[in-house]
Amino acid sequence: MKITHTFEPVYDSRSRILILGTFPSVKSRENNFYYGHPQNRFWKVMAAVLSCPQPVTVLEKKQMLLERGIALWDVVYSCDIEGSADSSIRNVIPNRLEIITQAAPVERIYANGNTAGKLYAKYCGEKLGMDITVLPSTSPANAAFGTERLIAEWSAVNA
Repeated sequence: MKITHTFEPVYDSRSRILILGTFPSVKSRENNFYYGHPQNRFWKVMAAVLSCPQPVTVLEKKQMLLERGIALWDVVYSCDIEGSADSSIRNVIPNRLEIITQAAPVERIYANGNTAGKLYAKYCGEKLGMDITVLPSTSPANAAFGTERLIAEWSAVNA
């Protein structure tokens, strides 16, 4: 089923770091914001990496990122996807990531998981001319990484 991304990226003119996911999960689409599944560890990991309280509301989540120069978006604008499974993503139309890189002094780009990294390389990397660092997915499907290990790997964002 063809689905289109329905919410805006998080960024401002101070964003130096861009974190990219693949495409919003069913829960995120229902909540109309990133990493909306209660078992996704993104917000917990980012709060630990940034040494701040874990945000609860959408406003708190945006503020936590923006105050630290972090932008957040997804590689995919629209695609065919079954449920929330990144492995089922087909017929990709990528987001225009240059919207962020032209408006902010982005120095580093990180992928939340291998699929985001591969999709970036396939659809966006050459156009943007920036490398991406792939970090382990914060998805609950990534059972190989416990929260502490994720925090250790994701600490690169705050380096």
